[in-house]
Amino acid sequence: MITGAAGGLGAATAELFARRGWRVLAADLQPPRSVTGDTIALELDVTDVDSVTAALEQAREHAPDGLQAVVTFAGIMLVGPLVEVEESDMRRLFEVNVLGTYRTVKGAFPLIQRGGGRVITISSETGWQKALMLNGPYAMTKHAIEAYTDALRRELMFLDIPVSTIQPGPFATNMVDGIRSAFDKARANSACFAALIGKVGDMAVKEQSRAHNPQILAEAVWEAATAAKPRRRYSVRPDPRRALMHRLPDSLLDPLLRKALAPNGIRRDHSTT
Repeated sequence: MITGAAGGLGAATAELFARRGWRVLAADLQPPRSVTGDTIALELDVTDVDSVTAALEQAREHAPDGLQAVVTFAGIMLVGPLVEVEESDMRRLFEVNVLGTYRTVKGAFPLIQRGGGRVITISSETGWQKALMLNGPYAMTKHAIEAYTDALRRELMFLDIPVSTIQPGPFATNMVDGIRSAFDKARANSACFAALIGKVGDMAVKEQSRAHNPQILAEAVWEAATAAKPRRRYSVRPDPRRALMHRLPDSLLDPLLRKALAPNGIRRDHSTT
């Protein structure tokens, strides 16, 4: 069972598993329209408990002997300054990225146990790296997924159920394609950081040219699902510059970022009332 299977990395992974002979339950908010091999499209809203329950009832019908793997691709992106991001947007982000993973795995657990299966969560390179400006909301959710996966793995190991997490770097997906619009929206709504958002947004768009083929990521998921002894973490094509920044001490990194990115448009207001 793969969530977020209607597009991007989830779709690429679902297609690979289907081509290699697996029965794939491809779940998404809008069920995949084009499926290959033994693929069954399921409607699933990971933010809705009733939707998760209904989708898993269908999963039981198609997989009465249980599931061999559950992969949690469902996720969304949000960029913006933490002091300006709307709470409703932040709630939605956590509902999908964090609680959506929790709901899916919890609901699917009886089928995982019955099928002698395993869990594969989808984190990000931002899940293990230091959080950078304007990426705080998304990084918070992926750091949460890392903590969730560690705790889950150390619980399910007593039941002999493997748990792995995938940490993708930049890949060519619809989420990456929407980076420009995401930064434009954040810039339009910003009172204090418009210039910074514009500068970082331009850099993020340029980075899209280095995004990798989703098939590379799908192969990593395949390994995690089929290896006799899967690794705990699969770091897949992380951005080398971000990895380097992660290794720098904060006392060096923060001044470098400020010097490189400080736009003239940012000012500090020292007025008092």
